[in-house]
Amino acid sequence: MAVKGREGIACRDSFKAKVALAAVKDDKTLAKKLAKDFEKHTTQVSEWKQLLLDSVTRKAKSVESDIRVMHAKIGYLTLENDILEGALSTAGLQSVKR
Repeated sequence: MAVKGREGIACRDSFKAKVALAAVKDDKTLAKKLAKDFEKHTTQVSEWKQLLLDSVTRKAKSVESDIRVMHAKIGYLTLENDILEGALSTAGLQSVKR
C-alpha cells in the first residue's frame, strides 16, 4: 500500500518498514522525533509501527502452526516406520538396520 509523502511521491514499503522498525526498536523514543526525522506525521509513524507489529504477530502464529503440523507428521511417519519395521521383521524380510 503506497502512501503519499511530502513531495507527492508514494512511499516505498522498504521506507515504511525502516520507519516502523525505528519506532519498534525505540532507537528514538518519541513519535514526534521519528516523524520529524523521516518527514512524516506522528500518526503515520504510529500506524506503520502497528502494521509491522501485527504482521510479525501473524507470521509468528503461522510459523507456530506450521511447526505443530510438522511435529505431528514426524510422529505419524515415525509410528508408520516402526509398524512397517515390525512387520518386515516378523516376515523375516528386514535386511537393513537403522
